[in-house]
Amino acid sequence: MESQHTCDCCRDESITRVGQAAPVFTNLQSFHKGEYHRVSLADYKGKWLVLFFYPRDFTFICPTEIESFGKLYEDFRIINCEVVGASTDSEYVHKAWYETDERLKGVTYPILADTAHELAKMYNVLDVDGSAQRGTFIIDPDGTLKFALISADSVGRNIEETLRVVKALQTGEKCPANWHKGEPTLGKA
Repeated sequence: MESQHTCDCCRDESITRVGQAAPVFTNLQSFHKGEYHRVSLADYKGKWLVLFFYPRDFTFICPTEIESFGKLYEDFRIINCEVVGASTDSEYVHKAWYETDERLKGVTYPILADTAHELAKMYNVLDVDGSAQRGTFIIDPDGTLKFALISADSVGRNIEETLRVVKALQTGEKCPANWHKGEPTLGKA
């Protein structure tokens, strides 16, 4: 007799799942290049997108990640991939932070202000304290979620690994552990 898997997590249609359409966001306020802008998922149609969430502005680990994404931003753009950050802080708090933290001065990708917590809820990273958990999502040019990782707030992510994963996903093939562009793959996915 075959057992049936019936946990609540697999029945909840609101949970973001790899291989399905990424949750759509529209007209969210952002801070970008010293100005406020509106951003929607549709703005990135035809491009790969790394959407990452971080807990709060004016914290310890978050600026190291934002700065690292900034240093590799052109590497992402070369492979037709954009980067967007998000937290539940307001665009005004983002601006104040960017103007006072030297590490953030060169960051040129948008940071979303998810003050209504809707985006964090859609991507299932809203923490009980109202902050976003440390989540990384990779969305393909057609709007399909291809990668999702949520990690402990106490450990920063490896941005070079995120770049490697985007490159691996772009092959459309099975890639072994520690695969890097130019190395053999394991064939079609």
